[in-house]
Amino acid sequence: MRHEPSSRQSVTAALIGNLLVAATKIMAAVWTGSSAMTSEAVHSLVDSGNEILLLYGQHRAAKRPDAAHPLGHGRELYFWSFIVALLVFAVGSGVSLYQGIVQIRELHPIQDVRVSYIVLALAFIFEGASWLVAVRQFRTMRRRGADSLFESFRRSKDPPAFMVLFEDSAALLGVLIAALGTYMAASLQMPVFDGIASILIGLVLGAIAILLARESKSLLIGETASHELSESIRSIAARDPAVSRVNGLLSAQLAPDQILVALSLEFADELRVPQIEEHVLQIEQNIRARHREVVALFIKPQTPHAFTEARKRRFGGEFPADSAL
Repeated sequence: MRHEPSSRQSVTAALIGNLLVAATKIMAAVWTGSSAMTSEAVHSLVDSGNEILLLYGQHRAAKRPDAAHPLGHGRELYFWSFIVALLVFAVGSGVSLYQGIVQIRELHPIQDVRVSYIVLALAFIFEGASWLVAVRQFRTMRRRGADSLFESFRRSKDPPAFMVLFEDSAALLGVLIAALGTYMAASLQMPVFDGIASILIGLVLGAIAILLARESKSLLIGETASHELSESIRSIAARDPAVSRVNGLLSAQLAPDQILVALSLEFADELRVPQIEEHVLQIEQNIRARHREVVALFIKPQTPHAFTEARKRRFGGEFPADSAL
């Protein structure tokens, strides 16, 4: 099984692009007084802050385990990813909606529309370059086969990768909406379209934020590892001559490249405890050699009956096939 690649490259590219875009949009917003341009400037500033938080989360997640955190700090990345989703919703979407409502109520005409067009064109170029990096990065994460882009997003365990892709996609759509709103407001002499564009940008950001928050929350509270990894671990354990049966396993994603696995095995009856310990050690070595992302591995000798009863106690009448010990 291949590892999910690090998303640091796409996050860094997005940060550089958003800082350049934010600087140009802020100057244009001040110069023209455009509501949509102001919303876009806030959007880029929020995105820049988000990329900094994601890089910080990646740095914290890479810290080694310690006495207070024996399973490591991997889920810090999921925490900061959730915070990023909240910021997109509260700041990016909220400010854009507010700015649009204010513009509709007060109807300030846009000054020097040409400046807005130049800045939006530059923003599209910068955001587009960042988007291409994010797309290439995300495509390398897609599993072989016919997984759709949305299915790959749902299965991904690396929030920065899909967050940058979604943020950049929203940014490109926002630039197009801002350009259309600016054109209609200027050509029809109706500033209300500038406010409507700002509101539409806020709605786009709100929808993206809700989607990102949902996926980040799922990873934060604990998702299982991929089915492919579970099957591979089952296969490795089953090949050991001392294993009579692989009862099941429990897995939890701690970070994109950090996974906890608890494995229930039935060993041959004639084996004594020292022999079982030797085989457990060998199975652990085989699993870690194949899957370096398994940072915590627990193997429990257990009869099928005991395993089934444990599953019933944990999950009740309905429980998944790959469930806990």
